[in-house]
Amino acid sequence: MHNFQVNDMTCSHCAATVEKAVKSVDSDAQAKIDLSTHRVEIRSEKPAAVFAIAIDDAAHCRREAVRAGAKA
Repeated sequence: MHNFQVNDMTCSHCAATVEKAVKSVDSDAQAKIDLSTHRVEIRSEKPAAVFAIAIDDAAHCRREAVRAGAKA
């Protein structure tokens, strides 16, 4: 399981964009998005780094995806 803090994810459109980015990496991944805490939990066998890149590169909500627990 991978946990990310996406600091500027504040709306449902941002959440949908993040979920689409996750699915672009692994169509079988399960993403749990919590807008109130700006956290994304991903269940996948793929490495966390590929999800961080995909989330950061998301077209509309270009945000820094910081691995939870890591210092930004």
